[in-house]
Amino acid sequence: MEPPAADLDLRNISFLLSNTLLPADGVTVPGVLEFLKWREGGEFLRWIGGIWREVRPRAVAPALWVAVAVCLAMSVMLLVEVVSMAAVSLAVKLLRLSPERRYRWEPIAAGDDPEAASLAFPMVLVQIPMYNEREVYKLSIGAACALSWPSDRIIIQVLDDSTDPTVKDMVEVECRLWANKGININYEVRENRRGYKAGALKEGMEHSYVQQCEFVAIFDSDFQPEPDFLMRTVPFMVHNSKIALVQACWQFGKPLLTWHFMDDFAVNFSDCLMTRIQKMTLDYHFKVEQEAGSSTFAFFGFNGTAGVWRISAINEVGGWKDRTTVEDMDLAVRASLKGWKLLYVGDVKVKSELPSTLKAYRHQQHRWTCGAAHLFRKIIVEISMAKEVSFWKKCYLIYSFFFVRKIVAHIVTFFLYCIVIPTSVLVPEVIIPTWGVVYIPTTITLLNAIRNPSSIHLMPFWILFENVMSMHRMKATMIGVFEAGSVNEWVVTEKLGETLLEKTKIPILEKPSSRLRERIHLPEIGFAVFLFLCACYNLAYGKNSFYVYIYLQAVAFLVVGLGYVGCFISNT
Repeated sequence: MEPPAADLDLRNISFLLSNTLLPADGVTVPGVLEFLKWREGGEFLRWIGGIWREVRPRAVAPALWVAVAVCLAMSVMLLVEVVSMAAVSLAVKLLRLSPERRYRWEPIAAGDDPEAASLAFPMVLVQIPMYNEREVYKLSIGAACALSWPSDRIIIQVLDDSTDPTVKDMVEVECRLWANKGININYEVRENRRGYKAGALKEGMEHSYVQQCEFVAIFDSDFQPEPDFLMRTVPFMVHNSKIALVQACWQFGKPLLTWHFMDDFAVNFSDCLMTRIQKMTLDYHFKVEQEAGSSTFAFFGFNGTAGVWRISAINEVGGWKDRTTVEDMDLAVRASLKGWKLLYVGDVKVKSELPSTLKAYRHQQHRWTCGAAHLFRKIIVEISMAKEVSFWKKCYLIYSFFFVRKIVAHIVTFFLYCIVIPTSVLVPEVIIPTWGVVYIPTTITLLNAIRNPSSIHLMPFWILFENVMSMHRMKATMIGVFEAGSVNEWVVTEKLGETLLEKTKIPILEKPSSRLRERIHLPEIGFAVFLFLCACYNLAYGKNSFYVYIYLQAVAFLVVGLGYVGCFISNT
């Protein structure tokens, strides 16, 4: 239907109204009234609907068909990757192919002579990088100083990049207290934070006393290794000269350590729904992804902490590099390209803290996701040209490890489940196959649930929350691939540590209204509105039942957008 009164230019109407309804050139009052009557009578919407019906099959539907095809192709790629990793992980478990069966492991022989017994143990450096870690510095330092290892064969190195003078003084005093107890501990500071964590680790390796060390164990400031950590990991490296790294598993359950300053401390996976979901994701990462990589190509991404490196391997591949925010993964890839083997030992667990606020979790995920995509851009040529690894390992690194897991997974999760499916309900010409929107995601979810049987009841929440986070991961992936503005942004993950003992921990649903402005996230709220409108349209006019999922996803975006996720730590 054509709009009435062709002489009704909207600019003239605006001019007319702004001049207190005085007549304007070419505009009459009856014409204005006719236009308003036409618009308010629903004719305007029908006119817009007519335009949409004309444009939709000619332009929108073909573009959406292309998007569907691309997303389905990426979904198949992701499914194949997930199934293959699950098969390897299951085979390792069923065949009991433990690290001790694949590699030689024997306790380090001590002997009867105390002096000879001590010399049988290699020199080990323990590095603890930290930055303004007021809440947790005692935990990591105390855990490192309690490691069971001959006191003359271990050096503790605290790398303090803190900018808060009070925190620096507190950390230095803590180191001095342990030194007075006979622990060989060194407190190291830098004049600047160049290179962030990678820079701190690199400069830490340049001290003269490090030259006598053969291995280096690295623990972030919130990690608490058990006393037998070195006794269980170092023998792998002593008896297998090609192993460059032994990676332990992160643990978020009830602590087993009972030192005087940790009697009441509990790691925080049960703090809120968000930390429980994180635990599910990380459990899958270690039990499936890390196990599969270690068992097939002796390669996986170093997690940056809770691992022991052979210092000669670090030096051979060029040491720590700060070209991305995933210096740990960077080092692991370069070591693998030189023929070194990486070993994941899942039964050695190190307790740590999960981000319990949405802000901290988003910063962490941005750093991990953006850094991995950025590293892929920088190292793909190096992988292709490597001469010390097989063709199949190159394919694994480029296609499986980087392209599918670090790029495709984040893109398809957001575009298919948050863009394409909701948009398809507005375009009836486009029909998404059932296998693409039901069978594939169901299979992936079930394979995740198998390795997290105790959390299977949380799977619906895990799916919805991961889809919300996929918006941020997709953005971070694009920033990393195209080296956009915040590609090297490094925000240290906030840790709460002992504040959980001293301050009231409030579930997010009880967050006081005074903090409303701080917790509002407009992108999520905007997306919730978009999904809600799509669901309503599908319910009213659609021929499928996508609205059930879309409504739930809209609620998830809205909950996150309003800040009702994570924990709030009261200041009282």
